Amino acid sequence: MHVDMDAFFASCEIARRPELRGKPVIVGGQERGVVSAATYEARAYGVRSAMAMTRARLLCPQAIVVKPDFALYSKVSRGVMEILGEVTPLVEKVSVDEAFLDVAGAWRRLGEPTRIGADIRERIRAAYGVTASVGVARNKFVAKLASTHAKPDGMLLIPDAATVEFLHCLPVGALWGVGEKTEQALAAWGITTVAELAHTDLPSLQTAVGRVSGAHLHNLAWGRDLRPVVPGREEHSVGAETTFGVDVHDETVLARRIRELADRVAARMRKQGVVARTVSVKVRTSDFVTVTRSRTLHGPTDVARDIYLVARELVASVDRRGLPVRLVGVRGERVLEREGLAAQPTLEEAADPRAGAQRDVELALDAVRRKFGQAAIDLGA
Repeated sequence: MHVDMDAFFASCEIARRPELRGKPVIVGGQERGVVSAATYEARAYGVRSAMAMTRARLLCPQAIVVKPDFALYSKVSRGVMEILGEVTPLVEKVSVDEAFLDVAGAWRRLGEPTRIGADIRERIRAAYGVTASVGVARNKFVAKLASTHAKPDGMLLIPDAATVEFLHCLPVGALWGVGEKTEQALAAWGITTVAELAHTDLPSLQTAVGRVSGAHLHNLAWGRDLRPVVPGREEHSVGAETTFGVDVHDETVLARRIRELADRVAARMRKQGVVARTVSVKVRTSDFVTVTRSRTLHGPTDVARDIYLVARELVASVDRRGLPVRLVGVRGERVLEREGLAAQPTLEEAADPRAGAQRDVELALDAVRRKFGQAAIDLGA
């Protein structure tokens, strides 16, 4: 079973402000931001997540723009996941607003899958005033497709015997792993539907898109997906990004913002009790070209200074072609639980009596902010 919240951020805002129901609502920054979510009324005008707000406002000038409240969305997400956890312990959280459930063991206790899905949807609606779409099928891939076809606020069961027939009615772009380039490569071979892909011999398919990808897509086209639901999946990254009010040329301004983002990411990791093994950055220039860079660290960290120094070098390595920066982001990836982690110090750390002092400083900053507010103190240059 795949449970996917409908326009999650926007739905949370409408639950809080019922007068917005039925209106085109966009959750995101103002003129310089990007769309975090949009109601289906706004989507009817072509507004989509991650679209530049300026573009979204042109497409739907009558839209009501609401500033994101991520604390609210996290609270509702935790509540939704608790509801799913009461149905079955086999819950794999994919993101803040979707999860896979293995409900095979819940049939005797809770009834048929459609009854379980209906109960989940009703409990979420009653508790939080938001809607969810549910897909039920024999594996994760088909369940995900089913929930997509059930949107918004619906449920779709794909019986085992009807799985192949359902898949073969779809365009090839419906398959996981088929992006724009793969779709073009398949089209060059005359493959535009899942049915055509399924009936293409495997060697030809592998010639078109590669050995591994070809085998993967061929399995999906016949409804084969052996991946189990993996409960207890943890967040694999912690990040923050910002869109500048005015495109930035000044390297000092850019460095200051990177430091602020690194501080925000590190503070979140310390609060969650995790450390990152990799630091990545995202840079979007004024022409909307986005570049990402990443580097694996010598050892996992939750220290803002460590993250900042790496992030600054990564941003400096991006060829911006002389253009100013519109957006910059910093992310800690491949996170691990800090508790119980065996840390191997570097030779420099082992010889430095002040090793760990920077983290102590940042823990003190956390304490000050908890008492006096987030804006009470910042990291110095």
